[in-house]
Amino acid sequence: MSVLLDINDIVKLIPHRYPFLLVDKIIDFHEGDKLTAIKNVTINEPFFNGHFPERPVMPGVLIIEAMAQAGAILYFQTMKMRGEDSNNLLLFAGIDKARFKKVVEPGDQLRLEVQLIRSKGRIWKLEGKAYVDDQLACSAEIMSAQ
Repeated sequence: MSVLLDINDIVKLIPHRYPFLLVDKIIDFHEGDKLTAIKNVTINEPFFNGHFPERPVMPGVLIIEAMAQAGAILYFQTMKMRGEDSNNLLLFAGIDKARFKKVVEPGDQLRLEVQLIRSKGRIWKLEGKAYVDDQLACSAEIMSAQ
């Protein structure tokens, strides 16, 4: 698994920082089409203190946020490669068809796959999927706007 963008590259593209940066590296990128990212889930994540102390489970909303951050990286890296000027703030505009299939726990590695469904100007709709190993943990359609 080769790394196309590491954490140092990621923080240059999106404004998220600890404890809310939920993407560790990019392993696949196709300009304006799709991207695959990795999120290493560790017991040191601050949300595990309260979700849940007896059985740590990554909140589903944060899995979706991780997919959205991967989508933002796809967007900004595409804009950068096309030489288009953009600020680094991309906001949620909608979430549809969210489904949770598997519990994500400390020690898991999330493989985040996002693919562009359609775009209109600076509004993008993406299909996102999060896997642990080869098992689907979460899927959703995510819309973002700049």
